[in-house]
Amino acid sequence: MSQIEFIDIVKEYEGGFKALDNVSLAINSGEFVFLVGPSGAGKSTLIKLLIREEPYDSGKIMFNDQEISQVTHEEIPNLRRNIGVVFQDFKLLDSKNVFDNVAVAMEVVDAPQEEIKNVVPNILGMVGLSDKTLSFPVQLSGGEKQRLSIARAMAHDPDVLIADEPTGNIDPDASKGIIDLLEKINSMGTTIIMATHDEKVVDKLKKRVVRLEKGAVVSDKQGGKYRD
Repeated sequence: MSQIEFIDIVKEYEGGFKALDNVSLAINSGEFVFLVGPSGAGKSTLIKLLIREEPYDSGKIMFNDQEISQVTHEEIPNLRRNIGVVFQDFKLLDSKNVFDNVAVAMEVVDAPQEEIKNVVPNILGMVGLSDKTLSFPVQLSGGEKQRLSIARAMAHDPDVLIADEPTGNIDPDASKGIIDLLEKINSMGTTIIMATHDEKVVDKLKKRVVRLEKGAVVSDKQGGKYRD
C-alpha cells in the first residue's frame, strides 16, 4: 500500500481553469520524489490539496490509509504534523530567535517544555544551526533561513517532508547544502517530495522525477532528468 496516493484528482478554479486534470500518482514510504514542470503546471496545487489547504473537486487522496477529504476540521492539525512543509519564502517568525522559531511549532500542540528543551537542540544540530540558537532570522543568510524552516518542519518528526521550491531564493552553494540536508533526512526514513525548477539539482541526484504540464502527469521516471 502506497503512503500517498492521488487517484483521478480534478481541481478546478473559478473561471474554469483546471489546475489538475485526472491526476493519479502513488508515492511509497521513504521515496525521494521531484515534482517538476513549468509554472502553473499544478505542482503547488497538488501540495495544497495534500495538506488540506484547499479541497479537490473529484477523485481521492489517500495518506497513510486515510482519505484526505474525510479528515475533520479538528483533525487537520494532526494531519499537518505528519506532513512537514518547507516553502520558498521561509515563513519564519522575525520576532522570534532560531530556538523559538522551532519551539513554537511544538508549543502550538501543547508539547511539554521538557520535550521542547530536548528536541529543539537536536533538530538544530541536525540542520547545522547549533551555533545560531539565539540569532534572529534577520541575522541569518538565505541558506540558514531555509535550514531553519526545515528544522521547524521536522519538529514533529513527520512521515513526509514537502519542499516547495526550497532552493528558489538562495545561492548555489547554499542550495547544495539544502539538498544534502534533504538527502540526509530522506536517509533517516522520511519521504521527501520536492517541487522545483532547479534543473541542475534534479539531473544530478537521479531520483524519481514526476513531470506535470497543464495539470496532468506527462512523465514519471525513476532516475529521471528534469527534461526526460
